[in-house]
Amino acid sequence: MSANPIGIFDSGLGGLSIWEALYDLMPEESMLYLADSKYAPYGQRPQSEIIQLCKKNMDYLLRQGCKIVVVACNTATTNAIEVLRQSYSVPIIGIEPAIKPAALNSKTGVVGVLATRGTLASSLFAKTAALYAKDRKVIEQFGDGLVNLIEAGEMESDQMRELLRKYLNPMIRAGIDYLVLGCTHYSFLRPQLEEILPKEVKIIDAANAVAKHTKSILEKHQLLNLGEEKPTLTFYTNKDSSIMRRFLSAHPANKIIEQIDF
Repeated sequence: MSANPIGIFDSGLGGLSIWEALYDLMPEESMLYLADSKYAPYGQRPQSEIIQLCKKNMDYLLRQGCKIVVVACNTATTNAIEVLRQSYSVPIIGIEPAIKPAALNSKTGVVGVLATRGTLASSLFAKTAALYAKDRKVIEQFGDGLVNLIEAGEMESDQMRELLRKYLNPMIRAGIDYLVLGCTHYSFLRPQLEEILPKEVKIIDAANAVAKHTKSILEKHQLLNLGEEKPTLTFYTNKDSSIMRRFLSAHPANKIIEQIDF
């Protein structure tokens, strides 16, 4: 089992930011990434549908022999992680907005969270915010339209910048000093976010923390790949693969990128 791949799935391409953190930390591991772009974004779907989509993805990854699965999607984690852990025996790693470090380190006491409707409306997000940010002002903002533009490869478009200004300006006026990215897709917008935000505002996501936690769970279950076999990096999408290829084009690792039906 230790030579088997780490499975990663997201509603689309956003979880590639998590894959990159996993690869940087564990380049010796084989990984299989599943982009469910046909059904993106998850954040505007009812919880029952999100759970069914997550089970579909889990089933596929487990058929490929994945030894652990990383749910690289905030909406999927906050809406389905408990059901998934009850339904499957493999270790499952979730991801949720990094409210805790932002709240603990904020000097102004005002933290912004940019996330999907599905994440912000979830009980898991509410519990996390209540636990770690009860003495902070948390400004929640739905990122409606952002995932669709990212999935279409429109990160640099005028429409993207217009939406980001619309979402960020109220937070800036309120005096945030941390912006929490509550959707893995949004990590690809860092250059645009940094253009709009004041320099003192720190942008935070959960990618590195998720990678470290994944490695610790693999160690705990004695699943780290200690063999000398060359790892394989496989990326599947159920939509046009050209945009995924564009996202991964700058990465030097050898990889397989395919469009499949799942």
